[in-house]
Amino acid sequence: MRFMIIVKSCPEFEAEVTPAAPEELMAEMAAYHEELARAGVLLDGSGLHPSRTGWRMHYGADGSTRVVDGPFAEAKELIAGYTLIQVRSREEAMAWSRRFPNPAGRGKEAVIELRQIIELDEFPPSEALDKFKQLDAQSKP
Repeated sequence: MRFMIIVKSCPEFEAEVTPAAPEELMAEMAAYHEELARAGVLLDGSGLHPSRTGWRMHYGADGSTRVVDGPFAEAKELIAGYTLIQVRSREEAMAWSRRFPNPAGRGKEAVIELRQIIELDEFPPSEALDKFKQLDAQSKP
C-alpha cells in the first residue's frame, strides 16, 4: 500500500521567496526521512515552491481549458510538500504519520494529511489499464 503524506501549506510557506527552514527543523526532517529509508518504506519526498510560481488548469464541461496563474488565496488548502511511503497496512502508515516532524517547526500550527494512493490493480481490467501497467513497469529500474 502506498500513502502520500501531504504537508499542507500556510501563509508563512507561501510568503517565502526561497526555501528556508530552521536548521533544527531540517535536521528533524532529514532524520525522519533517513528512518523511513532504513525501514525500506520511503519512495520519495520533497517540498514544493509557493503557489505563486505555479498554475492551475481548469477544464470546462464544454471541453475548454483555461490556465490560472498562482498565487492561490487559501494557503491552508494548498500543498507545501509530500512524502511518499509504501507500507503493509493503514495502521503502519498511521504509525509513521504520528512520527512526522511538525513541518512548520515546534510551537507552530501545521497540518499533514495522509491519502492512500489508488493502485492499478484496484481498477477493473481494460485495454487502457494494460497500457498503464506497461508504462508503470517501464518506469521501474
